[in-house]
Amino acid sequence: MSIRNYQIKRMIRLLDILFSALGLALAAPILLLLTLIGWMDTGSPLFRQSRVGRKQQPFTLVKFRTMRLGTADVATHLANASAITPFGRFLRRTKLDELPQLWNVLKGEMSLVGPRPCLPKQHELITARAALGVFAVRPGITGLAQVQEIDMSTPEKLAQTDAEMIKTMNLSRYFQYIVQTVMGSGRGDRVRT
Repeated sequence: MSIRNYQIKRMIRLLDILFSALGLALAAPILLLLTLIGWMDTGSPLFRQSRVGRKQQPFTLVKFRTMRLGTADVATHLANASAITPFGRFLRRTKLDELPQLWNVLKGEMSLVGPRPCLPKQHELITARAALGVFAVRPGITGLAQVQEIDMSTPEKLAQTDAEMIKTMNLSRYFQYIVQTVMGSGRGDRVRT
């Protein structure tokens, strides 16, 4: 790794820490409100799931629950749309379901920008990502694939897009992906209708 790449990675990690800590502090009232509404919606507002992280190490991803309790533990594109609650639809549309992942970012399990973390059972995607060196970086909340609406239903294309993002990552693109996501680019993983 070149000194320049090392410096960029270090700067991105510092920005991740700063933005996630600031985000959690500023969003605390919203997080509390969404937790209370989620409690009334499903009785279990937070969703925790094992995901594949950097160097293929497992970690527990935290999100707001958008689907009914008892929904099959599958990748989002394999889940049935009828499992999403009305409040869950709102959370997905506004991307507020992602807010708790700021905790994963602060802990160093994720970055704000990186490849979306997959499930351990998504073998085709894991194989494709491993072949392209995608697991060398922390997974992220958003990135090139998300703003281009490429989801996990196309594993090869997703892995190639992730690899392209990693290869071309710089501070400008880091901010670009975040701003595009905040401004509404990308809808996240699609759900079967």
